[in-house]
Amino acid sequence: MSNHSDPETPADRPGSDLERDSDGVPRGQKVLDATLGLLDVHQLEVDLYRGYSPKNAMVRVFGGQVAAQAMVAACRTVPADRTVHSLHSYFVRPGDPRQPIDFRVDRTRDGRSFTTRRVVAQQGDQVIFTLSASFQIDEPGLDHQLDMPDVPDPDSLPTFAELVAGAPDAAPWDTLPRPVDIRYVTAPPWSRRSGSPQRGARNQVWFKADGAMPDDPVLHQCLLTYVSDLFLLDSALAAHGINSSARGLQMASLDHAVWFHRPIRMDDWVLYDTGSPSASGARGLAIGTFFSVDGPMLATVVQEGLVRLRR
Repeated sequence: MSNHSDPETPADRPGSDLERDSDGVPRGQKVLDATLGLLDVHQLEVDLYRGYSPKNAMVRVFGGQVAAQAMVAACRTVPADRTVHSLHSYFVRPGDPRQPIDFRVDRTRDGRSFTTRRVVAQQGDQVIFTLSASFQIDEPGLDHQLDMPDVPDPDSLPTFAELVAGAPDAAPWDTLPRPVDIRYVTAPPWSRRSGSPQRGARNQVWFKADGAMPDDPVLHQCLLTYVSDLFLLDSALAAHGINSSARGLQMASLDHAVWFHRPIRMDDWVLYDTGSPSASGARGLAIGTFFSVDGPMLATVVQEGLVRLRR
């Protein structure tokens, strides 16, 4: 990965020559390249890196962005023969997208098989995010997995632009540039009718990078981490038949963990199957699994989030 210090992306500049979705939102290779560049933090000094948010960001830094950037910073300090197999993170404070984010890496341990890193993300003197990541050399071992859900082929499903047509404020990111092609298998969250609980409800979404990607496995793992924060807490709402526009609802990611099981190619279709086993104390727990289009289980994600509903 190369170093990028300019936070402005092609999609930030109105009137730039961009491919656009049917609803006019930028998409395609340039938007994908801009997102990969955004995740590519640059080095300030030994073990210190800086990242930015896009100029068209929402009111706070997107959690998937800061998690992926912290992972890139950690990967920069690890030998090339080791790949990340798990990360555990906490969202400490909302990040300001107008300010740069500094990522300080602590080289916790370098063992014969495993390497551990801790990353602290700060804006000014305030910590906004922490991450611990573990890396391992490639080793053979036992191999089993969950069965992939039986779902329709992604190419048979409507595009995200087709789904949001005629549905104003369908999702917080419905007008932001789209680096990934998103196809909902289950009904999109904004279409739920209030008061229709669905015990054991699942949210299932196909996605893939909207363009070609380099072979660097770190890029594919980081892009998966980036998108993994998009859909998880929707499954906690689905169990209660509400959506993110419900009156009095406050939501925020509190922590986020990812386990990487097998090699990932984000420029092919990946299924994200999520559900929520529990909600209590104004918090919701969500678990997601990723499958490649031909069946292998790629990763598991667990997140707890604030789900506060004031009536």
